[in-house]
Amino acid sequence: MTVTLASLSRQTGLAVLDHLERSVRIPVVDGLQAQGDLIVVPMSEVSLSILADAPWTDVPSEGVELLRGAAGGNPHTLVADPGTCRWTTYVSDSTRLAIGVFEASAPVYLLHPEHGASGCTPGRYAVRRQREYTVDGWGSRLVAD
Repeated sequence: MTVTLASLSRQTGLAVLDHLERSVRIPVVDGLQAQGDLIVVPMSEVSLSILADAPWTDVPSEGVELLRGAAGGNPHTLVADPGTCRWTTYVSDSTRLAIGVFEASAPVYLLHPEHGASGCTPGRYAVRRQREYTVDGWGSRLVAD
């Protein structure tokens, strides 16, 4: 089945902005990917632990909101077919950037009204906030989307 921006929008009820091409096929990749202020990293690439006895939540077909942009902006939504993905926020991360971890047995998608969508191959991924260096180069701040 070909997954498009239009089909993800219908599945979740989340409208995307008019400038996005809704008929585009959503690519599915197995590596690092960023979407505005959020970054998805294969667990093999991060130093992060899932807390013992962490509760996991199945991702429903309408998706689960991972992060909402600054000042109540647009949501980053994880979308999966029923029974193919689970999610936990019970993680320990020394950088304090981690939002959570998802585990997928089939392709899953990240949907954002402004950025469109991207797909992740089956596997385990950390979801983190992105950080950027300040103009003076002496500090960093969270990316604001």
